[in-house]
Amino acid sequence: MVKDVISNMNVHMGKSIESLRKEYQKVRTGRASTSLLDDIKVDSYGTLSPLNQVATLAIPEARTITIQPWDSKMIAPIEKAIINSNLGLNPANDGKLIRLTLPPLTEERRKDIVKQLKRDAEDAKVALRNIRRDAIDQLKKLEKDKSISEDELKRAEKEVQDSTNNNVAKVDEVLLHKEKEVMEV
Repeated sequence: MVKDVISNMNVHMGKSIESLRKEYQKVRTGRASTSLLDDIKVDSYGTLSPLNQVATLAIPEARTITIQPWDSKMIAPIEKAIINSNLGLNPANDGKLIRLTLPPLTEERRKDIVKQLKRDAEDAKVALRNIRRDAIDQLKKLEKDKSISEDELKRAEKEVQDSTNNNVAKVDEVLLHKEKEVMEV
């Protein structure tokens, strides 16, 4: 039973860290990344479709993303979706291809992005602590129901805390990596 609680806790903590990584992929750095466009939905013949399902995305240069629609009639809806996405990108098209040029980030904007990254990391740490609290509550309930002894409870609590500390360190590592990426000129 103790192993189940700890295993379940580790799965949830892993999902929290993965969620943070996915959130960080959407953050604009100095380099182009197609993951910036992951949340953009395009009106494709009356249906909202993800951008990558109506066009081919590529990165020919460090600060440029090209979007090649599979149907040339989709250029206008794609441009509209990009403008409405509030990413601050201005699409330019030549009739067949849409180019997105990422402007260089100012120092002030970089610092704002880092502040947001730190807030997201702190939210992830809070989520980890909540998962830890839930796991410890489950363990205490097992001890109260006499399913485990007090010694087993203490050992399990230590294991829960060690796992939490390791996952908090992973969050810090992910934050540090992304912070370096953002501050890189």
